[in-house]
Amino acid sequence: MDKRYQVFVSSTYADLKQERQHVIQALMEMDCIPAGMELFPAADEEQWHFIKRVIDDCDYYMVIIGGRYGSTTADGVSYTEKEYDYAVEKGLKVVALLHEKPDSIEVGKSDIDPELRTRLNVFREKITAGRLVKYWTQAKDLPGLVALSLSKTIKMFPAVGWVRANAVANTDLLSELNELRKENNLLNVRIKEIEQQPLEKVEGLADLDVKFTIHGKSSGRSGFENWQKTLTWSEIFAYIAPYLLQFPNADHVKTQLTNTLVNILRKEGFSHQIDDQEFQTISIQLKALGLIYIKYSETVGGRMDLFWSLTPQGDRLMMMLRTIIAPK
Repeated sequence: MDKRYQVFVSSTYADLKQERQHVIQALMEMDCIPAGMELFPAADEEQWHFIKRVIDDCDYYMVIIGGRYGSTTADGVSYTEKEYDYAVEKGLKVVALLHEKPDSIEVGKSDIDPELRTRLNVFREKITAGRLVKYWTQAKDLPGLVALSLSKTIKMFPAVGWVRANAVANTDLLSELNELRKENNLLNVRIKEIEQQPLEKVEGLADLDVKFTIHGKSSGRSGFENWQKTLTWSEIFAYIAPYLLQFPNADHVKTQLTNTLVNILRKEGFSHQIDDQEFQTISIQLKALGLIYIKYSETVGGRMDLFWSLTPQGDRLMMMLRTIIAPK
């Protein structure tokens, strides 16, 4: 079946017109459907709702970062970063193309304001944390990077894509889909059986009263600030557990934990993040304690991602930790 993928191309605009043209041309030569700010020239809250709908219809997200942070919304976040955060939240796989030497970009295409440059650096760090990126220095480098990166991403994480209606409406395909649906139901039953099996005990595993230190970083007008917070495993789980009732993906859990720690420590700034390796340790530790399931599963958009949920044991512990007991 001739399937085409829709790719959202995100970037600042005035300084990266030529670069966007190279990327969009490369996508069209790959038989992909590019989508981006060419569809919505204005930048306001009404347009943001339209942008989200466009991203919802896309299969992959591609971001090009040069020397500018870009125009910001009322909350001080650039539209490019806002699009990136929304795409990650929706579970889209990201192809990131970052300028290798942003300090060498000509003044006319760079942010001079120190605050905007700081925000750009923070955004670059956010993008590179936990994912592979490709670096470019000239617009002519981009088509090759797009072809290599997107082809690999499509192969590893195939998405739903688009096909012509007359290519799918036939009896043979519907019959095949029905058989696949039956097979999928059987596999889901088997997965549930496996999940309900008791986890192997890890010898010497730290219990819920043992403390663990989480390191983080915030950025604001005065620059970067490193911070840390030491909590017991019981406290960490108590902060995370209520959000797991909605079966969030791993990125959403990480964001909620980060926001909770920032609120506890009363940190100011426009961007915050916790150490990714420590977050991975948290996920493995809570899984080893038998409190959470972590499942690689399909999103509503047809993509694959890691999703968190509570085990029966985790659900009971959450009720103990987060319920209010009436005074005697």
